[in-house]
Amino acid sequence: MTITFRQLRLFLALAETGSVSAAAKVMHVTQPTASMQLREVAQSVGLPLYEVISRRVYLTAAGQELARTARTIAGEWDAFEQRVASAKGLTHGRLKVAVVSTAEYFVPRLLGSFCKLHPGIDISLEILNRDHVIARLRGNLDDLYVMSMPPDDLLQEDQILMPNPLVVVAAAGHPLARRKRITVHQLQGERFLLREKGSGTRLATDARLRRIGFSPANLLELGSNEAIKESVEGQLGIAVLSMHALGAHHPGIAVLNVQGFPIQSQWHLVWPKGKQLSPIADVFRLHLLHEARQWQAVR
Repeated sequence: MTITFRQLRLFLALAETGSVSAAAKVMHVTQPTASMQLREVAQSVGLPLYEVISRRVYLTAAGQELARTARTIAGEWDAFEQRVASAKGLTHGRLKVAVVSTAEYFVPRLLGSFCKLHPGIDISLEILNRDHVIARLRGNLDDLYVMSMPPDDLLQEDQILMPNPLVVVAAAGHPLARRKRITVHQLQGERFLLREKGSGTRLATDARLRRIGFSPANLLELGSNEAIKESVEGQLGIAVLSMHALGAHHPGIAVLNVQGFPIQSQWHLVWPKGKQLSPIADVFRLHLLHEARQWQAVR
């Protein structure tokens, strides 16, 4: 079996983009050249590696195995290049980070100082819902991941990044906003605006409500923090949100002093168990932990 490293890179680009034309753009070759190279890879393996349905590429079982192998080889090579660059006193390379959507309110700011220190490093930041971030974690598609509730069924390295308090919020003009102490049962008649099932905030909220024996009579699920904040300000209901999602730019929203809240959740920095972090990823990990501590100290 004879496959070049560049062909492996091309196949990996195909697996990650789901398109021959997109993979060709990633590798800076023409689409006919990419198609020819991919045919040569399949011929060398001796098994079908993918099929195209409605212009979308779907990997076969053999294709998925090859993609995993190519990803491992490419990751090892990238790490080698970074070690060589470090030995030469250079700072260049690529860093891939995936975070859940609520983390978008603070991770980009923590990235800012890292980019200033290492301007030659290309950073890819994926902001997705929890299910998609976990899928990327399972596939080892990135260097590091930030989420509030790591999965229980995966072996992973896990470091606490910073607190993630979850609070009950309402419109600033809501009658409960003027009360100094609220029992959870006083919320019985309220419509609860919650994130979709599977999100970290929703999992933590459901667990807390079960623990205190409270079941909201009226629920409305929304797929983003921004939609929830707009709905709260529009007096559509009350919600449970991360303090990080509130920021300082929502004077129309009040944090309610509800018994049993805030939920003391945490942000976690995770990566697959046994994964050897690249030099850049490890420097970024330490930087992120330091910046998170500094950021919390001044809040």
